[in-house]
Amino acid sequence: MSELLQFLVSGITVGAIYAAIALGFTLIYNASGVVNFAQGEFVVIGGMTAAALIGAGVPVWIAAPLAVVAGMLVGVLLYRLAIKPAREAPLVSLIIITIGASIFLRGAMQAVFDKQIHRYDGFSGDAPLRVGGATILPQSLWIVGGSIAVFAFLAWFLNRTRAGRGIKATASNRMAAALVGINTGRAMNLSFALSAAIGALAGVLATPVTFTSYDVGVLMALKGFSATMLGGVGSPLGALAGGLLIGLIEALTAGYISSDYKDASAFIVILLVLFLRPQGLFGARITERV
Repeated sequence: MSELLQFLVSGITVGAIYAAIALGFTLIYNASGVVNFAQGEFVVIGGMTAAALIGAGVPVWIAAPLAVVAGMLVGVLLYRLAIKPAREAPLVSLIIITIGASIFLRGAMQAVFDKQIHRYDGFSGDAPLRVGGATILPQSLWIVGGSIAVFAFLAWFLNRTRAGRGIKATASNRMAAALVGINTGRAMNLSFALSAAIGALAGVLATPVTFTSYDVGVLMALKGFSATMLGGVGSPLGALAGGLLIGLIEALTAGYISSDYKDASAFIVILLVLFLRPQGLFGARITERV
């Protein structure tokens, strides 16, 4: 029983990271209809920036917010320099641009930082907690709490604020949104900034547990995208649930079958979802009259 509990704890911890990445995907999709495959690189930017600042002697409570701000600034630059000039391009072209941006950011991080694996001490230390026979790192609580806080913020922001409703309106019909006075450019700018900040926050929280290096963003993006698809594209609740489920599936597969199949299991689940329920667990079925 303690073994199962340990697998569940590990799965929830990793799943919370995937959920945070999926929430960033969801925010961009709700604003533009674009799947931003550079989202994983913001996770790396957050973790690597925080590690570099902490290594230089900056206290973690200063380094962490600065790393999130750094990710936000890169997100704004991505929108202004790559997405905005091509905003009239077909959707597929915009997705390809985000893939190119991911490759560019990976090379830039290799040049700015290095190729080494980095980590730093957890926010509350690294002394494990024992709960019901399972070992829990204090940083795991920060990760889970951070993902839940991001979900609550997004649910409130998108549904209760004027800026959030502007983002949703821009995604639904950009021309109609502009005609009723919504600044669609500002809505897009804000969505990319917030999405990048969410990714950077995930990296800051996860690095003490998962470690980071310049090239881990691709796998992070794929897992976050898988969580988005599983939960339902465009649904914050789906992103949270999908991330946790992907993490649990990976942990149980690694624990009871083999760690060699950990990554494959998550993608097998996604294929099953695409075949059986393409809209995801919490996504709405879309019908179109022709």
